Formats: sequence, C-alpha cells, structure tokens
Amino acid sequence: MSETQDTARAPKMEVDPKLLEILVCPVTKTTLRYDRERQELISEKARLAFPIRDGIPIMLTDEARSLDDE
Repeated sequence: MSETQDTARAPKMEVDPKLLEILVCPVTKTTLRYDRERQELISEKARLAFPIRDGIPIMLTDEARSLDDE
C-alpha cells in the first residue's frame, strides 16, 4: 500500500491551535493556512504545502509539496 493510501485512511489528527498561531513559512516567514482536510499547512506566498503527520507539522522544504504542480 502506498503512503498516499495510508494517509487517506488514517484518522486525521488535530494540530494544537496555539502551535498554528506561532508557525510561519520557513521560506517566506509569512503566516500559514491550515488545510484540515489534506492535513497540510499552506504557504500561499511560497506556493508550498507542508505536510502534517501524526499531528506534527513537517516544516522542511524537502518534504513540502509544490502548489504549482496541481
């Protein structure tokens, strides 16, 4: 089974709201938008989506998905 399928079936964990308030994009230092459905933090300015795994935001650019590929 692929990682994408595992993620789709896994229960969605909530991210601590206080954590969401203080996190910023590591590239642009701008605020992030929380996409609860996809479990990602979106940086509109950098055009990147940072994954959230097991309730933990992965703020590494190597792990981010490009929004331009959609």
